[in-house]
Amino acid sequence: MDFQNRILTHFHNSIDTKSQASEVLPAHIEYASRLMVDSLLNEGKILSCGNGGSAGDAQHFSSELLNRFERERPSLPAMALSTDTSTLTSIANDYSYNEVFSKQIRALGQPGDVLLAVSTSGNSANVIQAIQAAHERDMKVVALSGKDGGNMASLMTAEDCEIRVPSDVTARIQEVHLLVIHCLCDLIDEQLFGGM
Repeated sequence: MDFQNRILTHFHNSIDTKSQASEVLPAHIEYASRLMVDSLLNEGKILSCGNGGSAGDAQHFSSELLNRFERERPSLPAMALSTDTSTLTSIANDYSYNEVFSKQIRALGQPGDVLLAVSTSGNSANVIQAIQAAHERDMKVVALSGKDGGNMASLMTAEDCEIRVPSDVTARIQEVHLLVIHCLCDLIDEQLFGGM
């Protein structure tokens, strides 16, 4: 196989995964956006977390809310929990890497806030502990997952929202996660600011 055909295979696989996701995810994405908007309208905030590429997605989401997405509008309260290296390394060193997000949520999370928890496998131990801590703080959870939802799936309550990408390939799941994040940002802006 030459390189260009290999590249085309990646494009086609990505398109196929997005097409499958478009058939099952829109209602979940809409519900997640409503959870987030309800929190923001009630002076809540959105905390986000993940590891590796999912940490990048969590940071991408918070930056789109804090700064702007595609329109000029006031900044919205959001924070990625993967950005403070001193906090992350001190918790990992003094306690456990599995607690790097949960300890922050216990300190910063308030009832009515929302946690955006990102894990392609649904099995990241520190993201699972983050979900548990969010529930302890009376927060709702929006989980971005893939594959079979992993251990995160069993933690979702009736008020939470799991957006599970129908794929077993990490790269494809991450590509859809980014699209979901952009959908959430657009829907949040539309609900809060309309035709502003």
